[in-house]
Amino acid sequence: MASIEQFLDSTEIHPIDIVETLAEHHAWDFDRVADDQIAMAIEGQWRTYSITLAWSPYDEMLRIVCSFEMDPPSERRAALFEVLNAANDKCWAGGFTLWQEQKLMAYRYGLVLTGGEVAGTSQLNQLVHIAVSNCERFYPAFQLVCWGDETPEAAMRIAIDEAYGTA
Repeated sequence: MASIEQFLDSTEIHPIDIVETLAEHHAWDFDRVADDQIAMAIEGQWRTYSITLAWSPYDEMLRIVCSFEMDPPSERRAALFEVLNAANDKCWAGGFTLWQEQKLMAYRYGLVLTGGEVAGTSQLNQLVHIAVSNCERFYPAFQLVCWGDETPEAAMRIAIDEAYGTA
């Protein structure tokens, strides 16, 4: 990735251009929706995640949304919201929300780049990695509480804890 970083790390390059180059590098399916927006599909262990990154020059913010279909039974929504709160407590950055009308679970995060700050390839690559990793980590808990009749506490024990250090 070092050759990509040398080419892309420039204040003149738009953050969505960098993300597009990363998508090509990783062979992710993507569509450049607009100058300030890109949509991608990234295959995870549990499912394929839809990822959208959008740049807002007004807010000077790069927003990532990683989503997947979820239409929980109405009688399990209260338990799902408990798991959502517990999952959000374990996320260092970003958080989950259920978009009921769209039948989507969404992980969202906004990277603030005020004052002309620029995100580099490593930072943007990590941004996408964190979004997918958090979805992969908590997907089983969401499924178990909605369709496996697990309690929120039992479902959260399934979520893989983050490991620190080296083995």
